[in-house]
Amino acid sequence: MYMIRIKPHHFVDIVRDYGKGIKEYTPHPYGHALHIIAKKILGDLDIIIQIELGIDDICEPCIHNVNGVCDDLIDTSFRPQAPESKNEWNLLIDKRWCNVLNIKQEDLIGIKELCKRIKNCSYSDIKNIYRELPENMIVEREKNIKKGLELILNKKF
Repeated sequence: MYMIRIKPHHFVDIVRDYGKGIKEYTPHPYGHALHIIAKKILGDLDIIIQIELGIDDICEPCIHNVNGVCDDLIDTSFRPQAPESKNEWNLLIDKRWCNVLNIKQEDLIGIKELCKRIKNCSYSDIKNIYRELPENMIVEREKNIKKGLELILNKKF
């Protein structure tokens, strides 16, 4: 049995991207492992997820992982209420996902179960999680998350 340590928002972003039609990732200049972890998650729904609110398996090799903390900044031009620190922003979003999905640091959960919990989220849940984003971005995010969940949960291996 294979296990992946992952932040809730990273998992949701993979689902969202899949819903947008992204099926393959290429290595990123930052050196993070999104291209590796997304391929594993989308290729084997029997993988166990360990919830991680700090540096996860995607962040581990990233150039912005400095002593276990992300030192990257985010663009606040379209989310002026968000913290500038990507580390603070990610933690804020991840805590909100944990609350909605009833998960916490180090919980172990199957991919299918996590997808089912996300599928049960309402638009208001997603809007609350990403409340610093403009409405049109939240609508698009929710649409792609729902489509990604449908594709993943109906995937034939």
